[in-house]
Amino acid sequence: MTIRRLPDTLVNQIAAGEVVERPASAVKELVENAIDAGAMHIDVTMVDGGKALILVQDDGRGMGPDELPLAVERHATSKLPDDDLFDIGFLGFRGEALPSIASVSRMTITSRTADADSAWMLAIDAGLRQPVEPAAMPKGTRVEVRDLFHATPARLKFLKAARTELQHAQDMLQRLAMAHPAVAFSLSDGTRTLFRYHAAPGDLFDARLGRLAAVLGRDFADNALAVDTEREGLRLRGHIGLPTYNRGNAQQQYLFVNGRPVKDRLLQGAVRGAYQDYLAHDRHPVLALYLDVPPREVDVNVHPAKAEVRFRDSALVRGLIVSALRHTLDQAGHRASTSIAGTALDALQPVHQLAAPLAPPRLPLPLPHGGAGSLWSQARPSSGQINRALQAQAPQAGGFEDLGAVFGAAYSAAPLPQGRPLPEGPADEQASAFPLGVARGQVHNTYIVAQTSDGIVIVDQHAAHERLVYERMKTALADSGLKRQMLLIPEVVELDEPACDRLLARREELENLGLVLEAFGAGVLVVREIPALLGDTDVIGLVRDLADDLAEWDQALSLQDRLADVCATMACHGSVRAGRRLNQAEMDGLLRQMEATPHSGQCNHGRPTYVELKLKDIEKLFGRR
Repeated sequence: MTIRRLPDTLVNQIAAGEVVERPASAVKELVENAIDAGAMHIDVTMVDGGKALILVQDDGRGMGPDELPLAVERHATSKLPDDDLFDIGFLGFRGEALPSIASVSRMTITSRTADADSAWMLAIDAGLRQPVEPAAMPKGTRVEVRDLFHATPARLKFLKAARTELQHAQDMLQRLAMAHPAVAFSLSDGTRTLFRYHAAPGDLFDARLGRLAAVLGRDFADNALAVDTEREGLRLRGHIGLPTYNRGNAQQQYLFVNGRPVKDRLLQGAVRGAYQDYLAHDRHPVLALYLDVPPREVDVNVHPAKAEVRFRDSALVRGLIVSALRHTLDQAGHRASTSIAGTALDALQPVHQLAAPLAPPRLPLPLPHGGAGSLWSQARPSSGQINRALQAQAPQAGGFEDLGAVFGAAYSAAPLPQGRPLPEGPADEQASAFPLGVARGQVHNTYIVAQTSDGIVIVDQHAAHERLVYERMKTALADSGLKRQMLLIPEVVELDEPACDRLLARREELENLGLVLEAFGAGVLVVREIPALLGDTDVIGLVRDLADDLAEWDQALSLQDRLADVCATMACHGSVRAGRRLNQAEMDGLLRQMEATPHSGQCNHGRPTYVELKLKDIEKLFGRR
């Protein structure tokens, strides 16, 4: 067979296979053209998931009668003024989208510039162009794509149901809407409007948050932390969700490079690394990050659909993202997601009618204004009693004493926060003295109930103390290493031989982390020393969990590389367990520690450590509002 040039129609159809994967791909190319044309309003209509009709109308600059035929020529574009592929300032630039779409559909382009007397229309049927004709339309461009893939019917077999194709287009349009908050967007299926986003007011930073709230919901805006940092010509801005505001997949992680939505493994890996200390492995944060890079430092021409990018200095980009996100999360302190309270309130149901009447109490209950010996006065401690309980843990210098006597040795090796006794006075004044309020009791020996100035806080004592121990372990390792304490009676642990071998192979690394093990026969280990921070802990359970962790981790990685995971496992065993009764001083001491410890709003597994319920929400449950 001799070499020959393929017909232009076939060339365009081959290009369409790369650029136009599905209706959403065609919509993406057309909407990006509208954005590049300076449009402020973009309306998209898709009938039958885009297979019957795709209509994109904008109010951009428009095109004249001489430009319309060029717009559907291959490699014809207005977006490379200097013919420099390394200095790209637009979303689209290849000049392949319109001819590729036109080669597999029936396309009509109607456009008008601001200074023209009338609009002009160009029709193309499977690549065959008709003459340009005058038409009536306001300023802007209107592109109709009918019967997509009718010229290549085999492609229709690979399309999904109309609803699925519409969802793909909706996701793509929402990403573009988040990247360009000053532009109004709408999407319709021909009978109803799926969404309509008005142009977001304010400067770019506030406008982006407003658009994110419109797309992701008000909850995201309420639980988002602002990111704004710059390094060596790169600037990262955006908003990231609190660790306790997470999802079961990474679908709500939106990354933009120079205003272009991308799905880049480098960026996604950097996000995972930044949240490593705060989320379980199967949970994912919600965020939107906007990275501005000099055009010559990024290559956006590596993918036909421009969905991937390549950075000249990928290590710099990853380091910027990880450090910026960790710094932002550090600033969050003990703050937890507000949506947790909403979920808790949704689960509460007022009881309007009981199935059976309540049995009368065995003993008569005294009235609230009973005497000093009444049950009421005995159950409710006075402000002086609470004050004295807190003063018992606050020395004359004003700081908390060593809480080793309260929670064991777990507190003894870390710096302690400054505290102050509660002021004398009404309960509301006492509660307003601290962000997490004053402990009022313990429920099921697991949950601490505290009163704040405008509501209540419910704390999971095990999850909260687990985070406190974990943060202290990280601090100790960074400063001078973990201190060890020798066991008075060494603990003997029986395991299967492979588990023993895994632990003994990492014996030196475990010793650096404060855990000293020795072989004690086949399938038996003896533990002689443990990290002092753990105090009185379940040594056997800790060793078995570490053995299980080693079975899952890559053997090529050192424990230093898995330091966060090792510390998390140790902290879980060294924390106050659920089911332990705490007194008033212990409960208030835990609350004060939480207020002074970063990331104490979630445990090492990403679960919340406390839930805050506002008084107005509680009043709604009882019909007071």
